[in-house]
Amino acid sequence: MRADYSKVSSIVIITFVYFFAIAVGFFSYGELCDSMSETLALLVADVIATLAVWGFGLIFENVSVYDPYWSVAPLVMFTAWAVYKNCLSFPVILLLIATWYWGIRLTGNWAKTFKGLSHEDWRYTRYRKTLSPVLFQITNLFGLNMMPTLLVFACMIPGFRLFGLTGPANWLTWLGFAICISSATIQLVADAQSHKFRSEHPGQVCNVGLWKHGRHPNYFGEIQMWWGVWLMYASFSGIDWLVLCPIAMTALFLFISIPMMERRQLENKQGYSDYRKVTRLLI
Repeated sequence: MRADYSKVSSIVIITFVYFFAIAVGFFSYGELCDSMSETLALLVADVIATLAVWGFGLIFENVSVYDPYWSVAPLVMFTAWAVYKNCLSFPVILLLIATWYWGIRLTGNWAKTFKGLSHEDWRYTRYRKTLSPVLFQITNLFGLNMMPTLLVFACMIPGFRLFGLTGPANWLTWLGFAICISSATIQLVADAQSHKFRSEHPGQVCNVGLWKHGRHPNYFGEIQMWWGVWLMYASFSGIDWLVLCPIAMTALFLFISIPMMERRQLENKQGYSDYRKVTRLLI
């Protein structure tokens, strides 16, 4: 039985969990960086930090402990890497500004919608109900915790590579930066419109503002963010195999996250089927 925690106490606990995970990640990197490549050491440290968060999720019987990791990890890792590498070239500064704006916005929205450790996201609850206990825990570790960590890390690789490239920002670098900033702004506006609409029209389909032009503007912003990071890197390197990173993130949303949300909306929102007929999937 999951304990009853208030929202304030839950956020305090989650904050401790993430400081602990960050410390574990830093320590792990320090131990690993002499025995393997920097990128591999970063990846292993990221995985170990994820295992720490997953472990606390088991303790509190709540997979939602992992939810802030998506936005916290890139912000912490890019910033720590800039300090570690003593690299604050102008393109890197643009990357950090974009990441902090995106990360603060996304983490702030999580804090606003977070109901406390006594509540678990509906997707995880559905898995608990439909899977056997053993299969659920396997899915929990590898599918709900580790897979997003690995995917986000993959999408961060172009950003990490940007630290090693030299030269002034060019127009493509600025375009990538503008895409990142616009992405977080789209998400900010879309979430504000959604919160306001749902408070005024509970149970109805949000079809105002950005939601009038796309069924998933917040997901569109998330997809676009990682294309912006890649473009900042590509503005110096050209197109190489790392273009697969934002493609993988796009595939995650198009083939997993969005279909799952669409099914939930069709089940719970009257009129959503009609809304689908007249509104694009993305903006």
